[in-house]
Amino acid sequence: MTTRQRHHVPDAIHTNGSASNPWWANAVVYQIYPRSFQDGNADGYGDLKGITSRLDYLAELGIDAIWLSPVYRSPQDDNGYDISDYRDIDPMFGTLDDMDALVSRAHELGIKIVMDLVVNHTSDEHAWFQASRDKTSPKSDWYWWRPAREGCVPGSEGAEPNRWGGTFGGSAWEYDEERGEYYLHTFSRKQPDLNWENPEVRHAVYDMMNWWLDRGIDGFRMDVITLISKTIDANGRLPGESQGLIPDEAAGEEGYSSPWPFSMDGPRLDEFLQEMRAEVFEGRTDYLTVGEGQGISPVRNEHITDPANKELDMLFLFDHVGVDQDGAKWNIGQLQLPELKRAMVDQQTAVASKGWASLYFNNHDQPRALSRWGDTSTEESRVKSAKAIALMLHMHRGTPYVYQGEELGMTNAGFTALDQYRDLESINAFHQRVEDAKVQSAESMLDSLSKVSRDNSRTPMQWDDSRYAGFTPADAGVEPWLAVNGNKAEINAEGEVADPESVFAFYRKLIALRHTDDVVSSGSFTAIDVDDAKVYAFLRVLGDRRLLTVVNMSSERVSLPVETYLRLTDGLEADKVLIANVDIDDLTSSVAKGELSAWSAFVYEI
Repeated sequence: MTTRQRHHVPDAIHTNGSASNPWWANAVVYQIYPRSFQDGNADGYGDLKGITSRLDYLAELGIDAIWLSPVYRSPQDDNGYDISDYRDIDPMFGTLDDMDALVSRAHELGIKIVMDLVVNHTSDEHAWFQASRDKTSPKSDWYWWRPAREGCVPGSEGAEPNRWGGTFGGSAWEYDEERGEYYLHTFSRKQPDLNWENPEVRHAVYDMMNWWLDRGIDGFRMDVITLISKTIDANGRLPGESQGLIPDEAAGEEGYSSPWPFSMDGPRLDEFLQEMRAEVFEGRTDYLTVGEGQGISPVRNEHITDPANKELDMLFLFDHVGVDQDGAKWNIGQLQLPELKRAMVDQQTAVASKGWASLYFNNHDQPRALSRWGDTSTEESRVKSAKAIALMLHMHRGTPYVYQGEELGMTNAGFTALDQYRDLESINAFHQRVEDAKVQSAESMLDSLSKVSRDNSRTPMQWDDSRYAGFTPADAGVEPWLAVNGNKAEINAEGEVADPESVFAFYRKLIALRHTDDVVSSGSFTAIDVDDAKVYAFLRVLGDRRLLTVVNMSSERVSLPVETYLRLTDGLEADKVLIANVDIDDLTSSVAKGELSAWSAFVYEI
């Protein structure tokens, strides 16, 4: 792999006379899931030294910033999203000195470091929570503590304050014998929710964020940040605490009701985000804030990311990654392309004049989009569809996010048995749906897990074709924490970096195009032929320049939709094809016939 010093992305770009944009408007962010990226000490888990050893690879790819999933001290109940000390590094990943070294080396290469921020909840092992278990402690109301339901024996079945269910199954309330009350946990019982209504909580969080920024990091990706404001009444009570607002017979597989309607995009969210901006980021430059946006509509995204409102730079929305799910995550259907297009168009339209979009299909919580929406039946179709999906996403207006291994065309894990999984959500869901609620058979649920389990994206990074794919040394005497994908011999970085036709090489071209072409980074977006079931087409326009993106999102040769074809009736001029995943001569011949071969994708200046 080539080591090189890549140019530093400027703090602002200018686009054909338009207003100056922040650095992240023409940047590409790369997400690293640390425990699966590179094992630097041969213990089977990825770590900070391992990441630092691979930074030259990322510089070669051309990315501008790294989003680092949590590396804080943690009991690892939910793979680090349960933090017990915000100001320390978990020994699994290394030390604070290792973190400083990573930041320093990344900055030398012109790469910014964005850390995950998990402040809707902490670990139940955090000192704040342990103190709050004492009703006389100054931190007694730092979490959502509530007594048993009136007339019920504390700790007994059905005595929870209301009938909210946790995202990972069971009740959203856990009884604590030491305090004699219940605490709220939207996720695992080991992840108690912080009480953001308490200003002391908020300012403790802001102090911590400032500490990390002063240490040299460049911003935060904010986990479930849109859940921090809960709906409460004038007396500070949550829904269901009084007069049965959420009845015992609430709908749900286990008789529980979701708390999310009362916590997603809550009444004080804007206030909290504006306060955070003022307390943490005011006077700072060159940082990035991106929030995980559960419950956020495209219209609300516009408001939150509008610079005039001083909240966040961008949000991850969810509508587009749920278009093939029927009601529940585990009910998976075939992708209907017009549904995906409409979700993407809604997001693009909402931020057409103000605000900003994040662009992603993959991350640590999603299965591999290539396995989900592409064609992995042959090596040729895997490579071609990986490039097509990438081109389609990256040509939208917004900031693209690349999840580790996506740039190689990595695929789902291929697991067939429950004991192969490590993901808490997946394991709990299997037991609940198969054994408790009995809404799926074991065979059906294993099929669902193979398609959408979070472990599909968490298998170790495939660096080479050795026993453990170069993630852990083959002779180390330990196995990786999660099994390596069986296709490591066909899909690995060593084989792709030097191959000009690889998926990696194609991602390099896409990233470079965003850096160098103002239309890609700043042009307007207009969808074409939204109802076409096979072809995804749209225009990007800036000044007098127009770029047409056309992608055949199917494994079939298709006819070009009429509205798209009308823009190409004069045929293609090879020098106006900015990027394509097929031979230009073959593409020109196909377009002349009004056709596209399977998974063909190109960008053309018209």
